[in-house]
Order: sequence, then C-alpha cells, then structure tokens
Amino acid sequence: MEKIALQYSRFLTKEVSVGHIPMGGNHPIRIQSMTTTDTMDTMATVEQTIRMVNTGCEYVRITAPSIKEAENLANIKKELRLRGYDVPLVADIHFTPNAAETAARIVEKVRVNPGNYADKKRFENIEYTSLAYEAELARIYKKFTPLVKICKEYGTAMRIGTNHGSLSDRIMSHYGDTPRGMVESAMEFIRMCEDLSYYNLVISMKASNTQVMVQAYRLLVDTMTKEGMNYPLHLGVTEAGDGEDGRIKSAVGIGTLLEDGLGDTIRVSLTEDPEFEAPVARALAARYDKRIILQEAEAAKGITSRESILVKDLPYSPFAYSRRTTIPVQHVGGTHHPVVMLDVTSQNLKDPYFLTVAGYRYDALLDKYNMADQACDMVYLGDQLPSFSFPGNLKQVYNYATWLTLKDKTNCHPIIPFADYAQTVVKDNFLNLVLIKAGEAVDLSLLGPDTVILLETDAVNGMAIQRAFFIALLEAELSVPVIIKRSYPDLNAEDLMLYAATDLGALLTDGFGDGISIDAPQVALSAINTTSFGILQATRTRISKAEYISCPSCGRTLFDLQETTQLIRSRTDHLKGIKIGIMGCIVNGPGEMADADYGYVGTGPGKITLYRGKEVVKKNVNTESALDDLIDLIKGDGNWLEQN
Repeated sequence: MEKIALQYSRFLTKEVSVGHIPMGGNHPIRIQSMTTTDTMDTMATVEQTIRMVNTGCEYVRITAPSIKEAENLANIKKELRLRGYDVPLVADIHFTPNAAETAARIVEKVRVNPGNYADKKRFENIEYTSLAYEAELARIYKKFTPLVKICKEYGTAMRIGTNHGSLSDRIMSHYGDTPRGMVESAMEFIRMCEDLSYYNLVISMKASNTQVMVQAYRLLVDTMTKEGMNYPLHLGVTEAGDGEDGRIKSAVGIGTLLEDGLGDTIRVSLTEDPEFEAPVARALAARYDKRIILQEAEAAKGITSRESILVKDLPYSPFAYSRRTTIPVQHVGGTHHPVVMLDVTSQNLKDPYFLTVAGYRYDALLDKYNMADQACDMVYLGDQLPSFSFPGNLKQVYNYATWLTLKDKTNCHPIIPFADYAQTVVKDNFLNLVLIKAGEAVDLSLLGPDTVILLETDAVNGMAIQRAFFIALLEAELSVPVIIKRSYPDLNAEDLMLYAATDLGALLTDGFGDGISIDAPQVALSAINTTSFGILQATRTRISKAEYISCPSCGRTLFDLQETTQLIRSRTDHLKGIKIGIMGCIVNGPGEMADADYGYVGTGPGKITLYRGKEVVKKNVNTESALDDLIDLIKGDGNWLEQN
C-alpha cells in the first residue's frame, strides 16, 4: 500500500478452496449473497438459494445461530444436491462455537466474527491490563481451537469477518472503535489459525461507514503484507440500505477497494430480496474482468500506456481521511462542502420548470424558486443562453467565447481550456474554470488566483489517472480547488450509479475533490443529480438527507425489514443528516449500527428495542407503537423537524 499503480493490478492473494469453486489467486472475483429465510424452513431456504444461484451467486451464506439450525444445513444441502445445485454453502456464526463446529462438518465454509465468537461483548468500557489481555486471548484460543481442527479435518474454509460495530470490549479497550481495532481483531484470529497450521482463510473488514471500511481493508493488507500473509479478501459494506442509496453506498466502498486491486469475493448487502444483490455485485466485478482482458490485449501488441507508470510514495495517508487543503474560490474548495455541477445543455432552456429535477422548483405565481436539499450548485450551459432568469444562488458556467459576449456576467463564469488559459487576456474576476484532461502534461504554475480546475477524463483507468493528478498537486504544494468530471457516453442509469460511485467515490474517500460533475448523455438529468448527491452522502463529504443503516435481513430477522424500512423512511426522510439504524435482530443491533444516531432493533417476536447511539433507551416496545416512540425520542432530543 506504499505505492499506487495507474494501471489496474490485483493484489495477488493465496488460493482458498471453497467447495469446488476456489477464490483468490488468479481466479475471477467471486459473487455471493445470504438467504433471508428461516434456516429451519428447509424448502423455503432451498427455493431462495436456487433463485440466488440463478441470478449469479457463486456462494450462498445461511445463518446458523444455534445447533439446531447448524444441523439443518445438512437437510438444505441434501435437497439442493438432489435438485442439481452444487453451490458451496457458508454458515454464518455469531456467539455460538458449538453451532460453528457442527456447521463446519456440513458446509464448505464457515464465517465467524472475532468480535463475538468466544469473545466477551457486553458493550462495557473495561480496562484490560496486559496480563488480563493475554489471559483473555489464551481463553479464546482454547475455545477457537476445536473449530480450526474440524475445518482442517473436513477441508472447510473459514471467513474471519470483523465488523466495525461489533468489536469486543477487549479490542475496544486497547484500540477503540477504529480501523486499527478492526484489523487487530482479525489478526489475532489469523495468528491463532496459523499457529494451528490452518491457512484456508478469507478475511473481511465490514463497516457501514465507507471511509472506515476502506481504511480498514487497506490497513489489513498493509499489516498482512508486513507479516508475510496474503489471504483473500471478502468485500462488503454492511447495512448499506436499499434502492439507489444501497447501491451507491456499496459501490463507493467496494468499488474504491476494487480500484486498488483489492477484493476476491464481494457481497452487496441490500435491504431487498437477496436475488437482487448478485446482479449488482456482478456489475461491479465485471468492470475489472474487462480491464484485465483489455490490458492483456494491449500488452500482447506491445502497447505501453502512460497509465502503467508507478507513482512515488504517497504524500498522503490512505489509512485516514483528510481532505486536501485548498484555498477557496467563491464557494468552491476550502471548508465548503463539495459542489455539484450539472450539464444542462440538452435541456429546454426556455422552460424554468426543467430546473425542478436539479433541485429548484419554480413558482410562477410568485416568480421565485424553492430550493430543495439536493439542489445543484452550478450548471454548465455551453454556448446556449436561457430565456429566463436563473435562481440567484445557482452559478452558470459557459464556454469562454460565449461568456465573453454576455452583457450581464453576474453569477456567470467561463470554462477555459488549459491550452488557452495563459493567452487569455480577459478573465472573470471571481471564478475561472480551467479544463484539464487528466493524464496530459500541464504546467500548473501558470494557473492564477480565482481559478478552479475542472479535471476531466473518460479513460478506463480514469480514477487512477485523476488520483495521480491530485498526488502531483500535493507534491507541488498547490492548493487550487478541483472539480472532478467523469464522462460516461454510453451508460444507462443503473450502471452509471455504480460506475460513478466507484470512480468519484474513490477520490472523495481519499479526501480529493472539491466538487463533482457527471456527463452521461443517455441518463436523465434527475438521475444524474440524485446520483451526484448520493455519492457525496455515501462518502460522508456532504450530507443532504436522512441516512438509513439497514441490514439486508437473514434467517435471524424478527420483522419484515423491507416493509419496516419503507415505513420508517416515509415518516423520517425529511430529517436531513439524521442516521437511523434499522436492524432485524440483536446480532445486527448496537454493533452493526455503530454510526447511527438512533436505532430500531428487533429483540423478540413483535418486540422492538430503541437506541440512542449504542445506548438502550426503551426495551421491548410493541411493534405497533415502536415507530411513534422512535419519533418521540427524536423529538425529545430536539432533532425533529416538521415536514413542509
């Protein structure tokens, strides 16, 4: 992780056998998901598994919270094999070593969470002395050893799956709720496995916060490499949510790491039926399969691209978020949140109502605009002149020659190609956008004040090329703001959401970018706008709406997650910046919703427990009144706003 390549290259991991489908090494990125049925309902689980396989799942995970569910995995596996499905099965284990030991004799892989497998988790602040810490590790080693021996005997793989919100009290006492704590939690179990000569391991570092997730995986790889390890990585953003939000958030976290060449299997966690997860994961992975094929073809022809140049040691830390320091120009850069710029050249510029999808609703009676939370900051008009007045806080951007002809240049700014910038005599006194194509050689010392770079690319490896540009800015100690522009001439709305979230999200996650601009002629302006704000929300760089940390459901779930999530969303989605965790059971409760302001957690049939952060506020509330009680809690904290 000390160097970054501009040409895509996967981190080479060891091959791990999971049934008849190996992962790691030079194998393709594997796709997986998890059932939501009751594990004791054999036929329902089998039917759902088949639907998942038919949509692209290569591994299927099933929860086994106790021995009875673990034992029933044998019936599920038998029925699947009778129907001609030999998909490897993965048992998901929390808290119960005896269930894991039973499942390891049946399925191809078991997943254990170091935070709660044979470890103490009481959500208490406990101070551990070095002696007490070592004693606790020795106790866990003794409890963990039987499972490792069974896995060795039966050829069963194991995923050591750390979650940001379910670190043990022991880890929390030493490292806190941090990426380093997540890594150390996993490394302790990895070292135990190696001490027992067991190496059939896969590792994950899941979090709902995409910045934490990315930092933890990078830190894991750095730590493993220093200790001579290269175990395959399972990527996932836990509790990503549903719909567009869930897809964008997953793409930001998973895509950023895939761009780094990390990841051997991925699971997209959506609060939807599991068969909808695999197509999203496959779309993310397919970009990199194509990239490898393209690079191999170019290499065979002797083509050496600028993209293959290695960047020097990084002038920033990939393990901690820090926004690049810039000098603000108007409201771009500095401490201002990243701006959104939309291309409106294809819109009807005689009709002010088209701005509704950009966040500005025109009221003809009052002749004014009402501004939404997701209102863009700048619009690019090229050489077209509108026949109506724009909102006063919406900046208009024109090609330079057209801008020169404007009689009233108030709130209007030019785009100047870098090649023309030095010779341009008349410039705007407030803001000049200088268009630079990433990868081209430019003398940045020519840029003057009141300048914002519009950094453009449509290259296959565009994220890496743009990141190299930011690294050059850091090394040259230049503090000019940069708006990142990505062009996708042929994408539909679904793929745009995933590709843009990956490409722009990866840069924002590293603290790069003072604004974003997406050019996608095949996609409606409304979708481009919501995708832009969704990316900023998912990277935690600009909050424009309420956020829902919602688990994807599984056999442990105690209520209908999809229905409940939509109900809670319908009454709270106007609460800008509030984060609400919606968890189906205690396993996915206070731990998994580590970042949430409030929590709605299933704790029994028809019963909900409400949280403020990780603090239990009200236990065993009847489902019928739980949402009203949640709203009362938010109101009592002074965080409620009435809907307009």
